[in-house]
Amino acid sequence: MDVIDAHGHIGRWPAFAIPDGSAQSLVDMMDRCGVATACVSHLLAVGPDARAGNALLLEALGAHPGRLLGWAVYQPHDPEAPERLRDLLAVPGVIGVKLHPEVHETALDDRAYTPAFEAAAGHRRPVLAHSQHGSPWSDARHFAAVSPRHPGVPLLMGHAGLFPQGLGPAMEAAERCPDLVLETCGSRMTARHLRRMVAGIGADRVAFGSDAVFLDLRTGLGRVLLAGLPDTDREQVLHGTMDRLLKAAG
Repeated sequence: MDVIDAHGHIGRWPAFAIPDGSAQSLVDMMDRCGVATACVSHLLAVGPDARAGNALLLEALGAHPGRLLGWAVYQPHDPEAPERLRDLLAVPGVIGVKLHPEVHETALDDRAYTPAFEAAAGHRRPVLAHSQHGSPWSDARHFAAVSPRHPGVPLLMGHAGLFPQGLGPAMEAAERCPDLVLETCGSRMTARHLRRMVAGIGADRVAFGSDAVFLDLRTGLGRVLLAGLPDTDREQVLHGTMDRLLKAAG
């Protein structure tokens, strides 16, 4: 089985202790853990400089073709972002769009993100967005509001609500919106929560993510491996769900 990590990063972040945020360090850890592919965004792009961070992402994809695939970060406050995103989505190895409503202080269902969803639809690519229960920008209700506006665009709910109390609303949103996929990464995610997700919405609506290099890839992967899921469900979470989305993206 080729494990696919749906939610990773390279680079550094000022509020996190990241010993080595290089692409090579992440690939080395992937080799140790048996992870075939990681879908990553650059933390500089998530944070203060989307243009420079996306450029560094392309360098990393070129250095590690096939091992790293890219989420291009869309910055809704940049007037040139729609055109830049369309160009980025045409680059081999860039597989979708990354949105971070918390950092951008923009609600996911705000019209400022509409060009990002339209570009994703035009290129048949998925969107990965940070979620956070109770947030004015990235609560499950925002996912439930925006997903029906863009039918056919796979929308990964990063962290599946982030907090334990957010898992229920995240699952309810996924039940209402067929294009929503819940993603597993987060320091508060447990094996019990993972089993609940799979039982509630099905393994084909759940994708493994580690949040490396924010979090340790080994922790996220071990959580899924040791969750006690049936073999077919475990393989679906670790590979099948994201493999389907990547093949649909062409």
